[in-house]
Amino acid sequence: MRSGQVTIKDIAKELGISASTVSRALKDHPDISSKTKIAVNELAKKWHYKPNAVALSLRHSKTNVIGVIIPEIVHHFFSSVISGIEEIAHKAGYNVMIFQSNESYQREMDNVQALLSSRVDGVLVSMSKETKDYSHFRELRDNGIPIVFFDRVCNDLSSDNVIVDDFAGAFAAVEHLIESGCKRIAHLSAPQHMLLAQNRQKGYRQAMLKHKVAIDESLVIKCDSFDEAIIKTPDLLNMPEPPDAIFAVNEMTAAGALSVIKKFGLKVPDDISIVGFTDGIVSRVSDPSLTTLEQHGLEVGLKAAELLVDRITEGNMDYEPITKVVKTNLIVRESTRRI
Repeated sequence: MRSGQVTIKDIAKELGISASTVSRALKDHPDISSKTKIAVNELAKKWHYKPNAVALSLRHSKTNVIGVIIPEIVHHFFSSVISGIEEIAHKAGYNVMIFQSNESYQREMDNVQALLSSRVDGVLVSMSKETKDYSHFRELRDNGIPIVFFDRVCNDLSSDNVIVDDFAGAFAAVEHLIESGCKRIAHLSAPQHMLLAQNRQKGYRQAMLKHKVAIDESLVIKCDSFDEAIIKTPDLLNMPEPPDAIFAVNEMTAAGALSVIKKFGLKVPDDISIVGFTDGIVSRVSDPSLTTLEQHGLEVGLKAAELLVDRITEGNMDYEPITKVVKTNLIVRESTRRI
């Protein structure tokens, strides 16, 4: 039994034949005798020979690898997206290479360079919060590598996108709070250079406008992580007129706000209601459980991967970009009052 990676040359040396004969025998070439084919295939099986994927990709100018860049892996939405991506990729014969930017622009650029060096056939991207320059994504396009953005998309680059209907989701969440009797609704938002953050805030404002509820701008603050919610929620609760509801831009921010509110001795939803965005495990196990928006991450991943595989198969970089929208739905739990 040999150890290490077995090559065609190893098999050729053992059988006393040329490497080209081994290669043709493995491909069932008609010029090779049945006896030689049997001997080659039996030894290849015994030694667990695997074709060199890198060499094959160089020969055919195709790696059958799709690159994925996400802000963070330990996140219900993104892990659901990855499941959808891998399902489509596997069916289409692609392997998936996953990178995590960790919300860092520099790491995202490094991820792109690694994908370029790996000669991937296409890339799926959800951008980091820090990203405001998109030249690294243009470099992918310039190298003939199609890109599909999902969730966090790039408006300044002509590209395919798969997005969640953030506006409609936010509108539904805030309307639910208003219809349950809330009047002073705070919005914990993400950085406004992100289209996702813009649309969720627009949904918040439009719902308030529709129901003629005054918007207090001091209740609209940049706060989009668990740690930031721990720091900033006390300021809201200590206001002369504190909010009676919070609409948080994501699940972990809602969970952070809930933690602070409970420490203040307030009751949810009797004293203050909370709605988050993303129906992950945190929303379900919190006490009380969180009312939230389901983003359907699996569907986002399926659609994004299908679109990318189509672009790779077409092999044409001169195409009209497509944007696909995945609807959200409100899941009412214990953190909001019943209408």
